[in-house]
Amino acid sequence: MEKFKSWESYGLFRSEVVRQRRYVRTPEAQEFLCVVAMTCKARLLPVPPKRIFWRAQLGHDWQVMDMDDVEQEVAYKPARMKPRIDRAHEGRANPKGIPCLYLSTTPDAAMSEIRPWVGAAVSLAQFEITRPLTVVDCSQLHGQYFKLAFGNRIFNAVGPTMSEPSPDEFEKIVWAAIDSAFSAPVTEADDAADYAPTQVLAELFRSEGYDGVAYKSAFGDDGFNVALFDLDSARQLNGALHEVRSVKFEFSENPLDQYFIGDDGKVVRNTIVSFAPVPKSEQGTG
Repeated sequence: MEKFKSWESYGLFRSEVVRQRRYVRTPEAQEFLCVVAMTCKARLLPVPPKRIFWRAQLGHDWQVMDMDDVEQEVAYKPARMKPRIDRAHEGRANPKGIPCLYLSTTPDAAMSEIRPWVGAAVSLAQFEITRPLTVVDCSQLHGQYFKLAFGNRIFNAVGPTMSEPSPDEFEKIVWAAIDSAFSAPVTEADDAADYAPTQVLAELFRSEGYDGVAYKSAFGDDGFNVALFDLDSARQLNGALHEVRSVKFEFSENPLDQYFIGDDGKVVRNTIVSFAPVPKSEQGTG
């Protein structure tokens, strides 16, 4: 079996792992993982030795810097800039207690990933890859899930009036969904179960002999992240302390979740009665 059964295969797998079964999976979920293992071979990315990445940690150390024994804030020492083997927190690619080395391709992406606030001290370091690595690149279809899954379909109040994506399109849609899952911003408020699907996928990649997983950062257009399974596959080159000067937020309104309260106190929501591609005759008219 080398093809996904549905364009919704990842969603079904996620639902099972999060809400139904975590460790003993159904045949359907196991079949999904087998197809992921087969199709990920087209998404392998070599990472050569000497490649530079960045890693950030929220906080700082103290060190005496002058003859008056005055302590000053300094960047964390190397031992603190790598994951603690016995205290690994839940992550997109690792369960609690099994650490991964999370790195970013840009310093801004590395610092943004830890969600610092204005005035926070951030310890930032460069890391150098120590040996040839092969990671599974989940970023090839970044941001394309909705276009691939729904772009060519028409909806009305009853349901879709056109056929669903063809089996030939399933693989792209599923992998676009996998990328969205890995690149979704992580917060400490997230339920641990939300991490489970990507943790299972990362463990699958590890069992297949790969060194990690790469995915798009949610911060910045050119930032990417990589989670490496071997903590010694990269070594720290330096460290520096940074202070967050400003944080910029951009907000978008979701018309699907807009509601109004009538004079009678009842809540009324908008209902989509039609959804279709813009006709070519109307494209580019502003």
